[in-house]
Amino acid sequence: MVSFVWIFKLELAHNSCLKMEHFDASLSTYFKAWLGTRDPRVKGWFLLDNYIPTLVCSILYLLIVWLGPKYMKMRQPFSCRGILVVYNLGLTLLSLYMFCELVMGVWEGKYNYFCQGTHSAGEADMKIIRVLWWYYFSKLIEFMDTFFFILRKNNHQITVLHVYHHASMFNIWWFVMNWVPCGHSYFGATLNSFIHVLMYSYYGLSSIPSMRPYLWWKKYITQGQLLQFVLTIIQTTCGVIWPCAFPLGWLYFQIGYMISLIALFTNFYIQTYNKKGASRRREQQKDHQNGSVAAVNGHAGRFSSLENNVKPRRQRKD
Repeated sequence: MVSFVWIFKLELAHNSCLKMEHFDASLSTYFKAWLGTRDPRVKGWFLLDNYIPTLVCSILYLLIVWLGPKYMKMRQPFSCRGILVVYNLGLTLLSLYMFCELVMGVWEGKYNYFCQGTHSAGEADMKIIRVLWWYYFSKLIEFMDTFFFILRKNNHQITVLHVYHHASMFNIWWFVMNWVPCGHSYFGATLNSFIHVLMYSYYGLSSIPSMRPYLWWKKYITQGQLLQFVLTIIQTTCGVIWPCAFPLGWLYFQIGYMISLIALFTNFYIQTYNKKGASRRREQQKDHQNGSVAAVNGHAGRFSSLENNVKPRRQRKD
């Protein structure tokens, strides 16, 4: 009886594997018809040979985003302070490594700012490809941003922008790595790696309560994010105007995706800074008009600073 059960399970697993292989073969045929032949330089690289692992990870991510807050609803939030310091420090160092390596690869390959093909810089192209694989893989690691929000019950930070950006980037970069893993693809990743050095260092420091009063540049990180999208559109448009051996379809797609991020990030910026700033100024004016003790006893700045520090941190966007 036990042997029969094991044989049945093995047969079921075998059939499942065959179905997955058939599904992957169908996807590969569709992708080839739609996008052309994959770049052979990344054949056999971890997670890149077929799309299923990336798709499954993305589906699991969305399921956790949906079910995680429900699971945590009646439970106490986790602090995660120690692991957040390590996590943010790790991503800061990884982003710094990617930024430096990309700059060096572009310099060594004498990349053209206006348009750069994917088979024109020899070994420098391979250096860019290796770094951009880490960039793709970092998008999987960054799913942890959302998981920490869930564990800490900071559900207000899990917005449409946050989920859209995290889920889409991981999937987009699987396609980038398989079809255009170097050349003109370097620019947005280079800017984004630099922004992430600033962003993850900020969040690493903000995980330490004693450091929070000294962190003042969150608003400027968001401005930097918006600036990177605009610069990426400008640089990508150069490739459209002065084309080279880089597929135009990818350039048009990137422009469209950057426009969607500009729209969402601009809305976030207005909602987070302009309205809250105006509301905060009105509250301060009311305090002075009402003659409250906090406004006149010489401790207003200190107490209001402490109150602001214990409020939930603003949403991390990228």
